[in-house]
Amino acid sequence: MTKTLIIIAVAAIVGLGAWQLFDYWQKIDSEKETTRQQAEAAAAQMNPNNFPGLPDGYDASLQAAEQGGANALGNWLKLYGSRVQDPRKASIQLDYVLMIARDNPQEAKSIFNDVRDRTLPNSPVWPRIKSLEKTFQ
Repeated sequence: MTKTLIIIAVAAIVGLGAWQLFDYWQKIDSEKETTRQQAEAAAAQMNPNNFPGLPDGYDASLQAAEQGGANALGNWLKLYGSRVQDPRKASIQLDYVLMIARDNPQEAKSIFNDVRDRTLPNSPVWPRIKSLEKTFQ
């Protein structure tokens, strides 16, 4: 009789331990999934192509200009830059700054300073500005 009670008690303890371990594993798995989803959402938000400010219908011409190089993107900014709003405009201008930095560092610095001066610290472009700031001081 005593052996039976001991066996039942040990089995109950092992079962309870297994249940606790399973519950803990589910909690950790759920936290990992939540963290992954938050990281994906943050990455999508930080994608410059998702920044607001580019009017409808300008995506194709912008992509063509970006693929055409610095001159094409510079011409695109001259033609359509006044129609594009920040933060997308700032992101496009920073792309242009990086393209022309080697060939025309004065213009690159001027455009960078303009973008930095008008961009607020809560803008999604601000981290990129801070990372480039030492290069264009």
